[in-house]
Amino acid sequence: MRRTGHRPAYRGPVRFGFLLRPGWLALLLLVAVFSTLCFTVLAPWQFSRHNETQARNDAIRASMRAEPKPLRDVLPREEAPSSSTEWKRVTFTGHYLSRGETLAWQRTVLGEPAFEVLTPFRLENGGTVLVDRGFIRPVESTRAPEYAAPPEGTVRLTARIRANEYDAEQRSTFRHDDHRWTYAINANTVERGVDIPMRSGYFTLVSEQPGVLQAVPLPRLESGPYLSYAMQWIIFGVMAPLALGYLVYSEARSPRTPNGRTSTGGTPDAGSPGTGGRKRKPRMSVAELIAAEERREQENREQRNSAGT
Repeated sequence: MRRTGHRPAYRGPVRFGFLLRPGWLALLLLVAVFSTLCFTVLAPWQFSRHNETQARNDAIRASMRAEPKPLRDVLPREEAPSSSTEWKRVTFTGHYLSRGETLAWQRTVLGEPAFEVLTPFRLENGGTVLVDRGFIRPVESTRAPEYAAPPEGTVRLTARIRANEYDAEQRSTFRHDDHRWTYAINANTVERGVDIPMRSGYFTLVSEQPGVLQAVPLPRLESGPYLSYAMQWIIFGVMAPLALGYLVYSEARSPRTPNGRTSTGGTPDAGSPGTGGRKRKPRMSVAELIAAEERREQENREQRNSAGT
């Protein structure tokens, strides 16, 4: 008995020739570049920031427990601070140079606006360092209040080593409200403003030191979101090729006609069994349906006009 009904779509072997089309080539290149960036740039960058944060936290914890050491033992020969020496507590002896005092502009301490007071300090064994004597709160938004001057004579200080801050605009010191100001706590910038040679970096006084105002507190120990961001980039780098592979597989396994073209839903050909040799009316798009409806309305209006005349 002869069967009637729709002829099943022809699948044939899996073919990948479509990957040579410009659109597919562009997609393959985009996914390859994105995944490469995820694994070689974005994720390693976040991992490095996480490692830097952990190293800073470890240095701050060690600073809380370790006894202060002489400055010459930690930073010999006027060596600049580095990640391995920053936050360590050191001791040094000398006297303040009040004429070079400078205020750090627009700071935030404990969540509130503040200015930090920076004073050059001449070491008894030679050389000058920049000492952060602590912070003061502004009055009338941009004015510095009255604050205690540094003591005269020779004093011994305990402070934490800090690396120079970096100002992207490299702005110099300026005068405001009868004070000298700097945008970044940078010994080189203050040196040019006060004409006093100083070694790189600066030193933040701990509490109960001669000349200290309100000691700048240690930053909070936070790991930050860098590790989670790194894992997200790795996941994105894995998911992108997997999604592309699924698209390629779906396209390669889609039904095809015997001539190799992708079938559009198994529409039977003319004269196929069960259709009586008649062609099925092609499915119309939304735009074609709207155009046909407009034509019918136009024809109806013309007929009504003809009947009225």
